Amino acid sequence: MMELVMTMAIVVILGTIAIPGFKFVTSSNRVATEVNGLLGDMQFARSQAVKEGLAVTICTSTSGTGCTVTNWELGWIVFLDSNGNQAVDAGEAVIRYQPAFAGTDTFRATPNTFHALTFNRMGYAPTGQATAINVTLHDSTSNTSWTRCVAINPIGSTVTEKYGIGTPACN
Repeated sequence: MMELVMTMAIVVILGTIAIPGFKFVTSSNRVATEVNGLLGDMQFARSQAVKEGLAVTICTSTSGTGCTVTNWELGWIVFLDSNGNQAVDAGEAVIRYQPAFAGTDTFRATPNTFHALTFNRMGYAPTGQATAINVTLHDSTSNTSWTRCVAINPIGSTVTEKYGIGTPACN
């Protein structure tokens, strides 16, 4: 009986130590997956524009069939945009769809009017902005150690950044 009590005490102590560390690992993996999903789809859109020799657009979408003016965490699509109008027209194929996040993390763009990015046949995506556009991921706890951005520079090159890095700073 004494051995059982000691074993239970050791399990409780180890559990108390391990649970906060496990929270860190799961939060870190979730944030990395979400940010890399958007970055990967932007890079995919760029590569498809060069490969196909025509414009390819990535835009926010709640339905998966057309662009909607909404927040990025509600989903996005990548589609062949033959006329470059940032709208899915007849004959333009949606080639990738990301549904809404299951959790309560948020993806917000700065400026908040940024809902679509079109890559031309040479792989450039002029944003019309003087500085980078940030699409910022905030986790549900609003802890800045989890805040990440996808930064799109004025010619359309994309990178990920941590909180407080970049011009303008990821925040």
